[in-house]
Amino acid sequence: MPQEPHKEHTIRSFEQELKVLENSIAQMGGLVEAQFSDSILALVRSDTELSTQVLEHDHRIDALEREIDHQTLRILALRHPHADDLRAVIAALKVASTLERMGDYAKNIAKRTLAIAQAPSFSGPISTISRMGTLVQEMVKNVLDAYLTRDVQMAEDVWRRDEEVDRLHTSLFRELLTYMMEDHRNITACTHLLFIAKNLERIGDHSTFIAEQVHFLVSGRLPTEERPKSDETSTVVVSTDQP
Repeated sequence: MPQEPHKEHTIRSFEQELKVLENSIAQMGGLVEAQFSDSILALVRSDTELSTQVLEHDHRIDALEREIDHQTLRILALRHPHADDLRAVIAALKVASTLERMGDYAKNIAKRTLAIAQAPSFSGPISTISRMGTLVQEMVKNVLDAYLTRDVQMAEDVWRRDEEVDRLHTSLFRELLTYMMEDHRNITACTHLLFIAKNLERIGDHSTFIAEQVHFLVSGRLPTEERPKSDETSTVVVSTDQP
């Protein structure tokens, strides 16, 4: 039996609202990717102008999060979604909040790059930071693609790669402590780089959270397996003994 015209219109209208919501997430994700990429590039190149641009553009991410909040609340209030549609709306709300935090971490990297530019010249671990940044950038891109395409396998790959980020973070932590012990003039730059490395590690963590939301979207449940972790920075001790 054909559906009533009014009901057909309501269904099409609801589908369009969900599509608009997904497009907003895609746009926000693109902005976060760009901000993050620029913040790492600015750090590697000591580009204070690019760092300043990252700071100035952060408001666009915040505005999109507010818009997505409005869209999701409107859908929940007027459409009363259930099953797959409800999961899509809830996941969108969580992903938007996570992307906003990732944008904040990119902004913090840009702030610290400006501070490092004023410190004594130091470039020791920048290549390690760059490698870590490239890995996390790939995770962010892949997890957003997984979210938009509902690709559980791609999301799981991102979820597992976070362990590699943790290992790099621990290695970088040790390296920076050693540089600070060798020359007190490195302390300012190394301290900011420690925070930058932590920001990268946290962006990686947030990528795995989005990966878990993809799993939830497709299967209706979160992963039951505990996420592998290899961050040992909380227990690192560097010997101060002199040979």
